Amino acid sequence: MNDRPGPVPFSGSYRPGDVQFLLKPIEIDPIDVAEKERLIQSGRRHYSEMLSRESLPSARYLEVFERALAMGLRPMAQGVLDLAAIIAARRPGEITLVSLARAGTPVGVALKHVLHEIFGRAPEHYSISIIRDRGIDRNALRFILDQAGRDPAGLVFVDGWTGKGVIARELRRALDDFEHDQGVRLDADLYALTDLAGVGIAPSDADYLIPSSILNATMSGLVSRSILNEHIGPNDFHGCVYYHEFTPADRSVWFIEELLAAARARLAEGYVPNARPVDPSLARARSTALLADIRATFGIQNENFIKPGIGEATRVLLRRVPERVILRDPEAPEVAHLLELAHEKNVRRQVDPTLPYQAVSLIKGVIDA
Repeated sequence: MNDRPGPVPFSGSYRPGDVQFLLKPIEIDPIDVAEKERLIQSGRRHYSEMLSRESLPSARYLEVFERALAMGLRPMAQGVLDLAAIIAARRPGEITLVSLARAGTPVGVALKHVLHEIFGRAPEHYSISIIRDRGIDRNALRFILDQAGRDPAGLVFVDGWTGKGVIARELRRALDDFEHDQGVRLDADLYALTDLAGVGIAPSDADYLIPSSILNATMSGLVSRSILNEHIGPNDFHGCVYYHEFTPADRSVWFIEELLAAARARLAEGYVPNARPVDPSLARARSTALLADIRATFGIQNENFIKPGIGEATRVLLRRVPERVILRDPEAPEVAHLLELAHEKNVRRQVDPTLPYQAVSLIKGVIDA
């Protein structure tokens, strides 16, 4: 008989009612960013098996973040209001927010509050792992459906934004497989604040600055991105590192309060949330054309090396080995944090006024470097 306890949800540094992370906190030896990049590009290791050391942002970067927050909070708050309206209209019954850790987590927390406070709904919120080429955490899905007893028709998968649409397509594949194996059909649409790739359901397709995208764990409940390696057993949730040591610098709950205050202010001004999502066709065509152009211009064979949009460009500078960052307008305040990161990490900057997004980062090929 197996008396091993099942996986246990936790709330990270958020308030217990805000979210249940369906992740397994583990210890992992951090790996140097350059070595991690070599292992990924050589095919010897999958990116989800490793984690580089995460550090707190510099004082200078925090100054840039404060300016970004002042500029980006209002449009993000409006995006949350609109996305909540879209979800409320499409889920007349029970709502279960399933945010994709970790970029989706702050959005899911904010949506939970807005849906309750503004729309009179009572959603539950879980944050789970999905990994490119590895799929979604099925143990987490089974927990939501079986142990928590949530109605399959009420699940809503939430992320912060789409870049090339890789995760949206991974979600659709994973849920098709889940239906085939488990006999449970789930809505495979990905709901996001902005859909640059034209692959989801979103109120916008604009490449605007989402403040939660430019900090790491201290804006996402002190959890790392998800991990799937030898520490994860067949009955476990996917893993994460919980950064207790960052507690004094944590802004996760504070940011949600700031975002909700901005949403209330927007409503007080008379704003009416828009329940109609943007037509994705224009964004899809724009994304396809950009990727083809970047591949041809730079001779890039692996599309995973191209990271379009502010959010994805930021991730590259924070945790990958960048080759360059391309900016539409280096004077635009929305990209000030990218300039600061590029300066700190000595990354080449290039200007292209014809870029359809604010920024694109390219990952450096390191195998033959």
